[in-house]
Amino acid sequence: MNTAAERPKRVLIVDDDESSRMLLERIVDSVRGLEITLADDGEAALKLATEHAYDLILLDLLMPGIGGIEALTRIRKSSANKASAVIIVSAMADPDTEIVCRSLGVKDYIVKPIRRDALIQAVRSALA
Repeated sequence: MNTAAERPKRVLIVDDDESSRMLLERIVDSVRGLEITLADDGEAALKLATEHAYDLILLDLLMPGIGGIEALTRIRKSSANKASAVIIVSAMADPDTEIVCRSLGVKDYIVKPIRRDALIQAVRSALA
């Protein structure tokens, strides 16, 4: 019988840039015991967030269509992901944007280019 403690932690990675998405997946995959799902835009992330509960969501901010902040706001309204840990991974190094994201409950705000060790530490901390 599988208990919640035994099931893999579910991680959703949302980034419209394929190379960034693949890099994030490779880094996050080095943390054992994770089940990773990828989304290439905010709309795909919202669809997945209505279908599944995630322990952690890595979210880019600058995406066409539904941007990261709107996606985060809408995901937070989803009962399945209301309390999911969220890490922003963005090229946007704007303190005001970081304040807005933190007010929406993000666990961490990582500015690209990504430092592997910083991301792994943030993922482990968010999932602890």
